[in-house]
Amino acid sequence: MATKIYATGRRKASIAKVWLTPGSGKITINGLSLDAWLGGLEAKKLRVKQPLVLTKQDANVDIVATTLGGGFGGQADALRHGISRALVAFNPELKAILKPEGMMTRDARVVERKKPGKRKARRSRQFSKR
Repeated sequence: MATKIYATGRRKASIAKVWLTPGSGKITINGLSLDAWLGGLEAKKLRVKQPLVLTKQDANVDIVATTLGGGFGGQADALRHGISRALVAFNPELKAILKPEGMMTRDARVVERKKPGKRKARRSRQFSKR
């Protein structure tokens, strides 16, 4: 019986829902393959695969994921976080490999909100002496 493990990853305004099953290393995101989803963004593809490569599970598990919110960068990092959490749920011994690399930590940096009387979050209007 194939076990299906679910995990959620987050980064900025992006959320990735990840389902992990034992398999042959196939990655499907929003119904597309990783290459079709990210196109020519090779650095982002490497970031998504990083937890699988570190734990040597890239040929042992299949990943099906849905992402929403933000852009490709935030979604790729959210996917990386979700895959890491799913791998630890799949095999708790992998946490010792992923945690020192920072894969288990949710990157909490988000865009600061705009304040009243300011042009942006902190940028003030230009001062005119005359």
